[in-house]
Amino acid sequence: MSIFDPGVDRFAEIPVASLAYLGDAVYELHVRLKYLQPPRSPNAYHKLVVSDVRAESQARQLDRLELTASESDLVRRGRNAAGSASRQIDPNIYQKATGFEALIGYLYLSDRDRLARILQQTDNET
Repeated sequence: MSIFDPGVDRFAEIPVASLAYLGDAVYELHVRLKYLQPPRSPNAYHKLVVSDVRAESQARQLDRLELTASESDLVRRGRNAAGSASRQIDPNIYQKATGFEALIGYLYLSDRDRLARILQQTDNET
């Protein structure tokens, strides 16, 4: 059985940490695409992308989003599932970033239109 098979709630069984793992990749790809034009050196791309995908930036993005009750609940679960952060990162910021990534991962699987609106909001803030 695949998560893409028809089902009542096919994403309910995916651990929130796995959603955050997926959301991290989806968000980084989104940011990379955002900076693709105009052409830059690989180092310039890297600096721009890293500034947007770091935990502090993701935590700020999360604070600016208007979420539904179910999205807020998912973010809360993502924050609670956050593992240990690097010593250089405040644990609260790391938890917020993990919640943000879990939301992005969930929306990627379940509601691409809502994901597009959320990502557009993040673009408008940077």
